Amino acid sequence: MADNQNNNQNNSNNKMSYEEAGRKGGEKTAQNHDKEFFQEIGEKGGKANRENRENNNS
Repeated sequence: MADNQNNNQNNSNNKMSYEEAGRKGGEKTAQNHDKEFFQEIGEKGGKANRENRENNNS
């Protein structure tokens, strides 16, 4: 936790780090969606990755 605070303080103009932005975005998404939402997007991501691997191996 202290590392995140140090990283944020070292950023110019007190900008948020990518790590902090991702964490905050994930927390907000978790507040607004249920388990089924995350299962659905996980399946979509897995399918897209599988299709990309198959297309790149041809």
